Amino acid sequence: MKTIKAIRRSTSVVAAILLFCTASAFAQNMQKSSQFQGPKANKGMVTASKHDGKTVLTLSDDFVIPDTPDPHRQLVDSSGNVYSLDKLKVKGLVTDKVNKEITVPAYVKNVSKVVIWCAYAEVNLGEASFSSPVM
Repeated sequence: MKTIKAIRRSTSVVAAILLFCTASAFAQNMQKSSQFQGPKANKGMVTASKHDGKTVLTLSDDFVIPDTPDPHRQLVDSSGNVYSLDKLKVKGLVTDKVNKEITVPAYVKNVSKVVIWCAYAEVNLGEASFSSPVM
C-alpha cells in the first residue's frame, strides 16, 4: 500500500515538473512589444511567438483598430526596412473580419516594430516596438 502511494506521489511530482518546464519553454518563445503609440492607434500591444519554426505576431485583445479608411500593418526590421503587409480588416458578407494574427513572411529577417498604417492617407497611425528585434 505504501509503495502505491509513493508511486502516485512521484508521478504527481514528475507531472508537475513537466508542466512547469513546458510553460517556461513556451514563455521563453514569446516577446511582447511596447504599447502602441500614435494619433489613432494607441491601445494594445503585439506579442511575437514561434509556431512550427515561424514567427507569429498577434495583436492584443485591447487593441482597437483605428476608424480610418484603409488601416494596414507594416513591419520595420532592425535595418529600417519597411514591409507593407495585409489590411487589418477584411470585408465580410455580414460583418468585417479582423486579422489579429499574422505569420511573418520568410523574406522579413527580423521585426523591430509594428506600424499601423493608413494606406489611403499614407500616414502612420501608431507603432509598437520590441525591446530587441524578433527573429
